[in-house]
Amino acid sequence: MPNQLASADLCPVSDRDDRKSAAIARTAQGVESMRVVRDFAEARALLRDPDARQAGFLADLVNRVSVTRAPILYAHGAQHRRQRGATARFFAPRVVTSGYRALMVRTSEDLVDRFQRAGSADLDDIGLEMAVTIAAEIVGLTNSDRAGMARRLGALVTGMPQGGSRLAMILGFARGQARALNFFWRDVKPAIRARLRQRCDDVISHLLEEGYSHREILTECLTYGAAGMVTTREFITMAAWHLLGDDMLRARFLDGDEAARIAILEEILRLEPVVGMLFRRNGTPAGNDPEPVVALDVRGANGDEAAVGACPHRLDPDRKRADKVGGAGLAFGDGEHRCPGAQVALQETAIFLDTLLRVPGIRLARTPQIGWNGLIAGYELRGATLACDGAAA
Repeated sequence: MPNQLASADLCPVSDRDDRKSAAIARTAQGVESMRVVRDFAEARALLRDPDARQAGFLADLVNRVSVTRAPILYAHGAQHRRQRGATARFFAPRVVTSGYRALMVRTSEDLVDRFQRAGSADLDDIGLEMAVTIAAEIVGLTNSDRAGMARRLGALVTGMPQGGSRLAMILGFARGQARALNFFWRDVKPAIRARLRQRCDDVISHLLEEGYSHREILTECLTYGAAGMVTTREFITMAAWHLLGDDMLRARFLDGDEAARIAILEEILRLEPVVGMLFRRNGTPAGNDPEPVVALDVRGANGDEAAVGACPHRLDPDRKRADKVGGAGLAFGDGEHRCPGAQVALQETAIFLDTLLRVPGIRLARTPQIGWNGLIAGYELRGATLACDGAAA
């Protein structure tokens, strides 16, 4: 890696570890049989390798059962570039700011007002509702009950097969299929029906123009829903947990402008990436002998001192990074499959938490329990309870 940080910049004392998810991540790796890459430069190079294929997020299972065009998450090469280029306009920073900022502000104010009136709230529930509302507008899932869709998407992630015996995999897949059909009939089908009458400026309208079948549209909505909305919920909860537990960091967050707030959020995400592992097959399968899967340890790469600077396990928005290393490290991935919704997730989280953390007397009455989600190879945070000083009149 060019312009690596000099050894003199390495942490001069015992490194403090500010990561809240470190313990669960250490006990839930599940990559013992794979080559694991923890070096930042090597991991980034593999993510940018045009010959490396997606091998995570049930890619092998989808490739076996799908008989239609590959979803954007699993597409490769020219097909992926075409699909990505056609939908990039929905996630461009200018479009996010001009088209969705007002919705982010309004939704944040509505959710925080509800919390104040009640005097308490489940942080992960309101975080999911925030994430679902914004992503649904972009995707076009706007013709069903928002809170119900949030619950259905949450159930979908836990219903995916995540390993175990063959019977467990079959049962898990069947359960996931049933929940996917429920999501289709309650959320996706009403959106398609509305856009067949009149197109909108959203992903579903675009897919209809491209001739996608209802099944293919469902698959894309599952991708944006499970892989986008749900991961943003975890990030919102984790960021709030850090900010509510550190008075100085919270004051800095609230006193800064949006760029300063996003810099703090990127540092939290570098430290606590929601997706902890990315998987790639590096090469073209030969008959029935596919290339071995390589595990890219995002948490490890984001702690590589040559890339992110001294004391990599400390939460430090002012840290000195190597050239061309972004604030979030590889938490959004890199290369052709870099998360298209990165700007959306950062901006909506910054707006929501800026509104939430200004509530008088806000505190965590109960910290979240940390679990593990094998589908995204990352943490899940549940049961966090917010409280504030009295209910609003």
